Amino acid sequence: MKNNIRELRKKLGLRQEDVANTLNVTRQTINAIENNKYNPTLELAMKLARLFNSTVEELFILDD
Repeated sequence: MKNNIRELRKKLGLRQEDVANTLNVTRQTINAIENNKYNPTLELAMKLARLFNSTVEELFILDD
């Protein structure tokens, strides 16, 4: 599964640490998500969507 987290985060001028602190996860978790090495839980995906004023479907793209 691919995602647009890095692009949206940079567009808002946020660091990985900023996102991590806001969502109460580690910076390493955000890094792993951005690098497609970790698929977040549904709860975390929804929190990310809320943070970026987006939908889960807009943030995450299923591979065919």
